[in-house]
Amino acid sequence: MGLKNIFEFVTADRIIFGIGAVEKIRSIVKDFGNNALLVCGGGSVPIDKVSDLLEESDVSFEVFRVEDEPEIEDINAGLLMARASHCQFVIGFGGGSVLDTGKAISAMMTNPGDIMDYLEVIGAGEKIENPAARMIAIPTTAGTGTEVTRNAVISSPEHYVKVSMRSPLMIPTVAIVDPELTVTMPPSVTASTGMDALTQVIEGYVSNKSNPMTDALAKEGIKRGSRSLLKAYKNGEDLNARYDMALTSLFGGLVLGNSGLGAVHGFAGPIGGMFHAPHGAICACLLPYVMKYNAMELSKLDDMQDIQSKYEDIARWVTGDPSASVENGVAWVETLAQQLEIPGLRAIGIDKHNFGDIIEKSKVSSSMQKNPVKLSESTLEKILEEAY
Repeated sequence: MGLKNIFEFVTADRIIFGIGAVEKIRSIVKDFGNNALLVCGGGSVPIDKVSDLLEESDVSFEVFRVEDEPEIEDINAGLLMARASHCQFVIGFGGGSVLDTGKAISAMMTNPGDIMDYLEVIGAGEKIENPAARMIAIPTTAGTGTEVTRNAVISSPEHYVKVSMRSPLMIPTVAIVDPELTVTMPPSVTASTGMDALTQVIEGYVSNKSNPMTDALAKEGIKRGSRSLLKAYKNGEDLNARYDMALTSLFGGLVLGNSGLGAVHGFAGPIGGMFHAPHGAICACLLPYVMKYNAMELSKLDDMQDIQSKYEDIARWVTGDPSASVENGVAWVETLAQQLEIPGLRAIGIDKHNFGDIIEKSKVSSSMQKNPVKLSESTLEKILEEAY
């Protein structure tokens, strides 16, 4: 990064991290109002902990459940409930999809018009002018880090794509990250969300928009995620591993919110919109091959040694071997996905004749623009072939 480059770092007003941190709701909600919209999942994670704390604090609430990744109609339904119940603020309690739903609803509570006015790619992409209603984001998975980011990912089955609603004014007011809340995640969810978290810190580290602050967070996230994801997968009760993965996820959110990501997520958006599969599983399929081809392309460019050396850093951190090569790092990530029992793209339902559509949609994604090097269509096809 050049001496004259200016960077900024934006995130939640307040981040509370640690075992038992969810108890802090009691003191926080006193300043937020007395009526909340509680956005949560379909029921796999009991909301008793949060609801009991709200009742103790004399805060009334309406429960809005999200069964799957949010679609436009989900946001509209949640907004209708919030307005009908005169909710003053939002609490998101659940995985990344739940928190994204809460963020989008909170933004629409204070801004005019329809959600399509603000969606990228398929909508008007208008700028959000008013700060979102205040929101407390409490993740129960360790993956997206969306509790500290400025965007919400919305699915549009009609367009076969996932798109973002994005603004610094959408960042949750308070993020409460309690690793203990992730202990009940089943192994398959631990695997897919954990690979998303690890992918985000790796991609953020090599992004063409990275900066010294995001690099420091990404480095710590890569080290913690690589040493603990398989442990958390094998033993969900391992609180040390859950702690590391919760930090990796949080750091991933902080990194992606300020440096962006890369080709893995450039692919993942269109693939997720076209095929029903966990986002993290898609990332796991693609990550080793994006790393491989990025490093290959960077090695051909004389002015990209700094980014090339970052791939060498990653290899050393994930393997724990100070002499590891980029190839060793790629092989380690590939092996990890196998150990987590995450299959290739074929198992998701993708056929090779879909590659053309996937590449066309991925080329215009914001994440692809932040990839450390521009990849040709033929290279993008090679990545899909190897991930297949």
